[in-house]
Amino acid sequence: QTVQKILRNESEILPSKQLSSFTGPVCKFNMSEIGEIDEGFYSRQLYVLGHEAMHRMGAASVLIAGMRGLGVEIAKNVILSGVKSVTVQDAGQAVWTDLSSQFFLKECHIGQNRATCSLQQLSALNPHVQVSAHTGPLNEDLLLKFQVVVLTDSSLDDQKRFGDLCHSHGIKFIVADTKGLCGQLFCDFGEEHEVLDQDGEIPASTMIQSITKENPGVVICADDRSHGFSDGTKVSFSEVQGMTELNSIGPVEIKFIDPYSFNILDTSGFSAYERGGIVTEVKQSCMLNFKPLSEALLDHDLLKMIDFGKMTRHKTLHLAFQALHSFLDADALIVMVRELNEVAQLEELDEAAVRKLSYTARGDLGPINAFIGGLAAQEVIKASSGKFMPLQQWLNFDALECLPEQEDQLTESSFSAVCLTEGTRYDGQIAVFGSAFQQKLANQKYFLVGAGAIGCELLKIFALIGLGAGEEGRITITDMDFIERSNLNRQFLFRSQDIGKPKSEVAAKAAQEINPRMKITAHQNRLDPDSEGVYDYNFFTGLDGVAAALDTVEARVYLDGRCVQHQKPLLEGGTLGSKGHTLVVVPHLTVSYGRDSSSSKHDIPLCTIKNFPHRIEHTLQWARDQFEGLFKQTPENVNLFLREAGFVERTLGLGDAEALEVLGGVWSSLLNVKDGGQRPTSWEDCVTWARCKWETLYNNDIQQLLHCFPPEQVTPSGLPFWSGSKRCPHPLTFDPNNKTHMDYVVAAANLYGQMYGISGTRDSDSIRKTLDKIHVPSFTPKSSVKIHLTDKEMQEDREKESDDSARLEELKAKLASPSLKSSAMRMYPIDFEKDDDSNFHMDYIVAASNLRAENYDIPAADRHQSKRIAGRIIPAIATTTAAVAGLMCLELYKLVQGHQKISSYRTAYIHLGVQHFVLCQPSPAPQLVFQTCPLSRVQRPQCSGTQLLPVNMVSAGIFLTGFNTTLPKQHETLDTLRE
Repeated sequence: QTVQKILRNESEILPSKQLSSFTGPVCKFNMSEIGEIDEGFYSRQLYVLGHEAMHRMGAASVLIAGMRGLGVEIAKNVILSGVKSVTVQDAGQAVWTDLSSQFFLKECHIGQNRATCSLQQLSALNPHVQVSAHTGPLNEDLLLKFQVVVLTDSSLDDQKRFGDLCHSHGIKFIVADTKGLCGQLFCDFGEEHEVLDQDGEIPASTMIQSITKENPGVVICADDRSHGFSDGTKVSFSEVQGMTELNSIGPVEIKFIDPYSFNILDTSGFSAYERGGIVTEVKQSCMLNFKPLSEALLDHDLLKMIDFGKMTRHKTLHLAFQALHSFLDADALIVMVRELNEVAQLEELDEAAVRKLSYTARGDLGPINAFIGGLAAQEVIKASSGKFMPLQQWLNFDALECLPEQEDQLTESSFSAVCLTEGTRYDGQIAVFGSAFQQKLANQKYFLVGAGAIGCELLKIFALIGLGAGEEGRITITDMDFIERSNLNRQFLFRSQDIGKPKSEVAAKAAQEINPRMKITAHQNRLDPDSEGVYDYNFFTGLDGVAAALDTVEARVYLDGRCVQHQKPLLEGGTLGSKGHTLVVVPHLTVSYGRDSSSSKHDIPLCTIKNFPHRIEHTLQWARDQFEGLFKQTPENVNLFLREAGFVERTLGLGDAEALEVLGGVWSSLLNVKDGGQRPTSWEDCVTWARCKWETLYNNDIQQLLHCFPPEQVTPSGLPFWSGSKRCPHPLTFDPNNKTHMDYVVAAANLYGQMYGISGTRDSDSIRKTLDKIHVPSFTPKSSVKIHLTDKEMQEDREKESDDSARLEELKAKLASPSLKSSAMRMYPIDFEKDDDSNFHMDYIVAASNLRAENYDIPAADRHQSKRIAGRIIPAIATTTAAVAGLMCLELYKLVQGHQKISSYRTAYIHLGVQHFVLCQPSPAPQLVFQTCPLSRVQRPQCSGTQLLPVNMVSAGIFLTGFNTTLPKQHETLDTLRE
């Protein structure tokens, strides 16, 4: 009867007369209620979602039903994302099993309402979101108040009933559920859901080298990197000279040829292509239709497979979750799943997985809830913003490989014997793994590197699962950074009152609030060779494992090397917007991070930045280089000169060209303006410097470039020099009434004054009065100036012998003057800080870059875009961070279990924006043969007794300490080695 009820049409569960009462107006977002976006708070998320999507989210009211571990995880992520309001509903009281995954419940909350107990902590996450609690049962009247409804910990009948209600009223409906090591997610966004941006990526754009006049026309790109288009991509053209017809037609669909060329429409009737042009991807919206849950339940074409090690498991899980709503007994559950499969007709029914699910379904695990909760919250964002492609429509996930590898431990009697709950905060986890495993977890010693977004999520899960909470356990965490306001949107352990405090200390304290039994030691050290005295052999030897929550490849590679050196397992994860990855490194079993990673960094040639920019990224990099050189490097060199007696001699060893640049900068910075130097003595001097610098950068330098390479110049092959990726520039004329011109002068003058301890002003009117008095010298281009076309040419010229000895000797003599060594000459270097809008840093970058862009007719960038590029900001969002941390901690379970099969582990690549998941077996560790014995590359041969081995080289680190060109006798070599 239960099986028939599941398979029966929903109208038999909910009478048709009740369904008819659901009809009514489709729920709409009230966009008029949206206020301004707090860019300081949402900084990193804005680079993922954009302003338009955030505005749409700001009109959405969300109901999240069920405040156990999964519900609070979803609520946390949704509140951080910035919707208008969130109501959390739960009519139940907290029990011991909740504490294994509900991080806002404490032991003192047992017996109290879960929603009420969680409200204060949830409200503190985001001051811009209204958060309320509803402790009554769910009903139709309640659901109709919201634009998005999320059900957790719900019955199948409620899922169907409320799903039909939401579908008929245009309310976005999401169901999320977890049972032990398994999870499920369902989405119904109605009959007409518009996706405005399918992948959230910045539209691809490239410059054009040539376009053929034929059918179809062939476009060849000028850039040295892939155009990024695929078959069917629609593009638009601009700035094309000659074949100007392309500039005025609508989006054109392309056909991929190779990474540097593609076909377009028939161009045989167009004018001949001459030069220039930019082709840009045009984002296309799409309309999606969803089935209500009662219909989608039986449609197995809507099931998403994400684990390539379990190609059909997700289909079995779909049936098992339906059956679980009625039975937990393993045998009864399998019978029910078999009956359901008579309709579903699955070719392979994984009954072993069904049994494991039934044994562990009572469990409630933090890592599973973090993963499913991150995915579910991302679907809420999609539902309320129109950004990204939603799940269509089912996702079933399991991590049953976290259970013991030994099959004799996976029987019902074994689970019954070891998984007895004890009335502790870990009962939800003990129900899956048993008390012995819980004790093993508690006595682990782990090193967490990084207390940022992933670090906070990992600490949260560590606290929930009890890692390092035993008598012998401990967690050491290090992070050198301090909390900033932009961190609060995704690093959820921090609050506004923590701004300015060390991340590691605050995160450790917050984790101990979740689980007071945790033993955490917080450090503020950077992990690099300088800290190897702290994190030495003894430190690493005492560890059971390491977790990396770092944001640079260089730091990850270094930490991976230390783990390889000391043969310790490493959990590694990272995010980039809605994309994330995880990697588990098991000594001797899986490949290490350093061998598995490949850098995708695309360095911009220096000559492109200096002379031939064609993208806004180039002008922003140039502006950032200007900032570093003018306001940081030069004053640092001056201070080194004042502080260190050997500075001049050491600088002379750098080579003539670099020594002239460094010592010349020091000399001019120490010499007062009135004496021909650049050291200001008044605010007016600072304004004068800024105005003259403007003239040099945006007029004189461009005149010189055009003198060397006139607009009409052709290459030796007869082609225009200024074509392809080379944009022909034009000089600018200063206008005090032009906002960008004045922005540069105001920012540059204030920063220049700060270096010398001179106070400035933002008053543009007073600065204009000063500008009126300034005489700007006229400029005449020089024929002797050489401008390099390539980095190779630049390097070759640097390496050529040059006779600058006379100039260097003159500088050396000038700098020897005792009067220059006065402490009063000290300067104040400026470290670039992108998130402080009052410090002139981004003011300078935006103005400097956009003026440079104007020189080259490159479209300008607004402050938001400029901050992302120049500040090298990594886009981030809480949903991806939670999901990645959840996957990392599932691998932690396996490490603690001591799994020896590589097939038990998972490497993950996820893109929550487009619901793309690749979970697969990690690559095996490379093997080599030593004395006929196979070893992994990180394995050290162990020798016992006296071994006579021929030695012809001895090294320590990067230093060669001994080398014999001829192989001596063994005893002589060993004697030498002992010495």
